[in-house]
Amino acid sequence: MSSGFAHVNGLKIYYEVHGEGGERPLVLLHGGAHTIELSFGRVLPALAEHRQVVAIELQGHGRTADTDREMSIEAFADDVLGVLDHLGIERADILGFSLGGLTALQFGLRHPRRTGRLVLLSANYRPDGVHEEIRANDPGSTRMPTKADFAEMRDAYVEVAPDPGHFETFLGRLSVLVNKTWQGWSDEELSGLGSPALIMIGDQDFTKPGHAVRMQELISGSQLAVLPDTKHVQIVNRPDFVLPMVEKFLDWSRVS
Repeated sequence: MSSGFAHVNGLKIYYEVHGEGGERPLVLLHGGAHTIELSFGRVLPALAEHRQVVAIELQGHGRTADTDREMSIEAFADDVLGVLDHLGIERADILGFSLGGLTALQFGLRHPRRTGRLVLLSANYRPDGVHEEIRANDPGSTRMPTKADFAEMRDAYVEVAPDPGHFETFLGRLSVLVNKTWQGWSDEELSGLGSPALIMIGDQDFTKPGHAVRMQELISGSQLAVLPDTKHVQIVNRPDFVLPMVEKFLDWSRVS
């Protein structure tokens, strides 16, 4: 594994490069308030066995310091492009979890010539695509992250962040982005996505199953998987389900 920082759009974006080979590199984009390790620690080694994997930490996450730049999904997607330029990667498949899934979708829509296949874990394309108790931030909902989940996010951040004391401020800025600023995409915009996608949610996820079905209908060449007995924060910790489907989907791209 090698790692470094790419100077992109006024930020120092942290990235790691694992493995080698494969038709195209695979970019990993973590969930909101996660680090690379927290989102992908259980799946990254297997994904990097036979191909190059580039894992990126977005603005304010992990080792990538926050700035006063407004957080937006568009800016995140452009930052990913900057890292690919820095590494000399012309085209990549992208796997994104939650916030990373939104960023992956935006990247595919904004930079289609640089996008191979997309794997979208626990993502939605409109704010109303998640269950109402999630939009209401209902602490009584069994779908919500637990106190232990939030403590794990905080601990992962504090361990590697340039400013460990910035977590609460960063979390507030991220909440504004996800719950107020981000407006999603229209059906017409989503149907214009030129990259096939594997859409994967848990049966107890934030995303409504009907919304995920609609995503599959709109994205040409897409597939949908619903993981049993799986909450939002658990989906990246189910390598028994996730890895075989992701590997098959990405291998298929070599012969399709």
